[in-house]
Amino acid sequence: MVFWGPMEQDISPPNGPDETGDRFDFTPVPLQRSRYDGWTPRVQKHFIHALSVMGSVGAACRAVGRGRLSAYRLREREGAESFADAWDAALEAGQDRQYNYLLDRAVNGVTTVRVLRGGSVSVEGGPDMALLRGALGR
Repeated sequence: MVFWGPMEQDISPPNGPDETGDRFDFTPVPLQRSRYDGWTPRVQKHFIHALSVMGSVGAACRAVGRGRLSAYRLREREGAESFADAWDAALEAGQDRQYNYLLDRAVNGVTTVRVLRGGSVSVEGGPDMALLRGALGR
């Protein structure tokens, strides 16, 4: 599990094409040389999957341990057309997913449990209007 803001999301990598669907399949960007900390085909696949879950390039880069600038450089390289198409589709899917998650939390609310001094417990819940305004503002 990876914590991203107030939300907890499972970003475990896909086991095969059935889990991510055909629209995220791509031909990895050809590498000029192999580096242990480079954008290997496996790292590229994990990045696209993280992007489809998180909807943020920066968060997806952090999830795979790579920098944003290097991701954008990779996208602009010769032979990266398939990767760029998968990137665009994954980013759109991730942003839609985050919007739906945010809207669900805003409308259905979040239950907050607080333990107060003396051991008493306070349970609060309900719609979060700040989240709702934020979701509608997107």
